[in-house]
Amino acid sequence: MVRLRTREGRRYDMPVTTKRTRVVLWILQGLLAALFLFAGGFKLAMPLAALAKVSPLPAAFLKFIGAAEVAGALGLVLPGLLRIRTGLTPLAAAGLVIIMAGATTVTVATQGAAPAVLPLVVGILAATVARGRWQPDRNSNH
Repeated sequence: MVRLRTREGRRYDMPVTTKRTRVVLWILQGLLAALFLFAGGFKLAMPLAALAKVSPLPAAFLKFIGAAEVAGALGLVLPGLLRIRTGLTPLAAAGLVIIMAGATTVTVATQGAAPAVLPLVVGILAATVARGRWQPDRNSNH
Protein backbone atom coordinates (compact mmCIF):
# COMPACT_ATOMS: atom_id res chain seq x y z
CA MET A 1 0.00 0.00 0.00
CA VAL A 2 1.10 3.52 -0.74
CA ARG A 3 -0.14 6.28 1.55
CA LEU A 4 -1.39 9.23 -0.50
CA ARG A 5 -3.14 12.52 0.18
CA THR A 6 -5.91 14.21 -1.75
CA ARG A 7 -5.70 17.88 -2.62
CA GLU A 8 -7.88 18.58 0.41
CA GLY A 9 -5.35 16.85 2.64
CA ARG A 10 -7.31 13.64 3.29
CA ARG A 11 -5.15 10.54 3.55
CA TYR A 12 -5.89 7.23 1.89
CA ASP A 13 -4.07 4.04 1.03
CA MET A 14 -3.80 3.00 -2.59
CA PRO A 15 -2.78 -0.51 -3.56
CA VAL A 16 0.45 -0.82 -5.49
CA THR A 17 -0.41 -2.45 -8.80
CA THR A 18 2.24 -4.36 -10.64
CA LYS A 19 2.08 -5.63 -14.19
CA ARG A 20 1.37 -9.11 -12.84
CA THR A 21 -1.53 -7.79 -10.76
CA ARG A 22 -3.01 -6.01 -13.77
CA VAL A 23 -2.72 -9.16 -15.89
CA VAL A 24 -4.38 -11.29 -13.19
CA LEU A 25 -7.18 -8.73 -12.84
CA TRP A 26 -7.76 -8.71 -16.61
CA ILE A 27 -7.89 -12.52 -16.67
CA LEU A 28 -10.40 -12.53 -13.80
CA GLN A 29 -12.44 -9.81 -15.49
CA GLY A 30 -12.53 -11.76 -18.76
CA LEU A 31 -13.53 -15.03 -17.10
CA LEU A 32 -16.19 -13.36 -14.95
CA ALA A 33 -17.52 -11.41 -17.93
CA ALA A 34 -17.86 -14.61 -19.97
CA LEU A 35 -19.56 -16.38 -17.06
CA PHE A 36 -22.04 -13.57 -16.41
CA LEU A 37 -22.75 -12.97 -20.11
CA PHE A 38 -23.62 -16.65 -20.45
CA ALA A 39 -25.64 -16.88 -17.22
CA GLY A 40 -27.45 -13.58 -17.75
CA GLY A 41 -28.08 -14.23 -21.43
CA PHE A 42 -29.45 -17.65 -20.58
CA LYS A 43 -31.90 -16.13 -18.08
CA LEU A 44 -32.96 -13.50 -20.60
CA ALA A 45 -33.45 -16.06 -23.38
CA MET A 46 -35.48 -18.56 -21.34
CA PRO A 47 -39.27 -18.25 -21.45
CA LEU A 48 -40.90 -17.11 -18.19
CA ALA A 49 -42.66 -20.46 -17.76
CA ALA A 50 -39.38 -22.37 -17.97
CA LEU A 51 -37.70 -20.00 -15.50
CA ALA A 52 -40.54 -20.48 -13.03
CA LYS A 53 -39.89 -24.24 -13.01
CA VAL A 54 -36.17 -24.05 -12.18
CA SER A 55 -36.14 -21.54 -9.33
CA PRO A 56 -38.23 -20.63 -6.30
CA LEU A 57 -37.83 -16.95 -7.20
CA PRO A 58 -40.35 -15.13 -9.42
CA ALA A 59 -39.53 -15.46 -13.11
CA ALA A 60 -39.72 -11.70 -13.71
CA PHE A 61 -37.15 -11.16 -10.94
CA LEU A 62 -34.86 -13.72 -12.58
CA LYS A 63 -35.16 -11.79 -15.86
CA PHE A 64 -34.10 -8.64 -13.97
CA ILE A 65 -31.14 -10.52 -12.46
CA GLY A 66 -30.20 -11.74 -15.95
CA ALA A 67 -30.20 -8.18 -17.29
CA ALA A 68 -28.11 -7.05 -14.30
CA GLU A 69 -25.64 -9.89 -14.92
CA VAL A 70 -25.24 -8.93 -18.58
CA ALA A 71 -24.80 -5.26 -17.65
CA GLY A 72 -22.27 -6.22 -14.98
CA ALA A 73 -20.35 -8.39 -17.44
CA LEU A 74 -20.13 -5.51 -19.90
CA GLY A 75 -19.10 -3.19 -17.08
CA LEU A 76 -16.23 -5.49 -16.17
CA VAL A 77 -14.52 -5.23 -19.55
CA LEU A 78 -15.78 -2.36 -21.71
CA PRO A 79 -14.51 0.59 -19.63
CA GLY A 80 -10.99 -0.82 -19.60
CA LEU A 81 -11.02 -1.81 -23.26
CA LEU A 82 -12.39 1.54 -24.40
CA ARG A 83 -10.42 3.49 -21.77
CA ILE A 84 -13.46 5.53 -20.77
CA ARG A 85 -15.10 5.73 -17.36
CA THR A 86 -12.75 3.10 -15.92
CA GLY A 87 -14.14 3.87 -12.47
CA LEU A 88 -17.25 1.91 -13.48
CA THR A 89 -15.37 -1.41 -13.47
CA PRO A 90 -15.11 -1.75 -9.67
CA LEU A 91 -18.74 -0.64 -9.37
CA ALA A 92 -19.83 -3.32 -11.84
CA ALA A 93 -17.82 -5.90 -9.92
CA ALA A 94 -19.38 -4.75 -6.63
CA GLY A 95 -22.84 -5.11 -8.16
CA LEU A 96 -21.99 -8.66 -9.19
CA VAL A 97 -20.80 -9.37 -5.64
CA ILE A 98 -24.25 -8.35 -4.39
CA ILE A 99 -25.92 -10.63 -6.95
CA MET A 100 -23.70 -13.54 -5.93
CA ALA A 101 -24.37 -12.93 -2.23
CA GLY A 102 -28.06 -13.29 -3.02
CA ALA A 103 -27.41 -16.38 -5.13
CA THR A 104 -25.40 -17.93 -2.30
CA THR A 105 -28.15 -17.20 0.21
CA VAL A 106 -30.90 -18.65 -2.00
CA THR A 107 -28.79 -21.71 -2.80
CA VAL A 108 -28.08 -22.42 0.88
CA ALA A 109 -31.79 -22.02 1.72
CA THR A 110 -33.05 -24.25 -1.07
CA GLN A 111 -30.28 -26.79 -1.76
CA GLY A 112 -27.93 -26.73 1.21
CA ALA A 113 -24.39 -25.56 1.79
CA ALA A 114 -22.45 -27.75 -0.64
CA PRO A 115 -23.98 -26.36 -3.88
CA ALA A 116 -23.56 -22.82 -2.53
CA VAL A 117 -19.78 -23.03 -2.85
CA LEU A 118 -19.84 -22.05 -6.54
CA PRO A 119 -21.72 -18.75 -6.17
CA LEU A 120 -19.66 -17.99 -3.08
CA VAL A 121 -16.37 -18.46 -4.98
CA VAL A 122 -17.63 -16.41 -7.94
CA GLY A 123 -18.62 -13.65 -5.51
CA ILE A 124 -15.17 -13.70 -3.92
CA LEU A 125 -13.55 -13.44 -7.37
CA ALA A 126 -15.79 -10.48 -8.23
CA ALA A 127 -14.86 -8.87 -4.90
CA THR A 128 -11.20 -9.35 -5.79
CA VAL A 129 -11.74 -7.46 -9.04
CA ALA A 130 -13.68 -4.72 -7.26
CA ARG A 131 -10.89 -4.23 -4.72
CA GLY A 132 -8.12 -4.52 -7.28
CA ARG A 133 -9.64 -1.92 -9.59
CA TRP A 134 -10.83 0.46 -6.87
CA GLN A 135 -8.80 3.68 -6.88
CA PRO A 136 -10.24 6.46 -4.70
CA ASP A 137 -10.24 9.98 -6.15
CA ARG A 138 -8.82 8.72 -9.43
CA ASN A 139 -11.31 10.55 -11.61
CA SER A 140 -12.06 13.47 -9.32
CA ASN A 141 -12.30 16.97 -10.70
CA HIS A 142 -10.48 18.69 -7.82
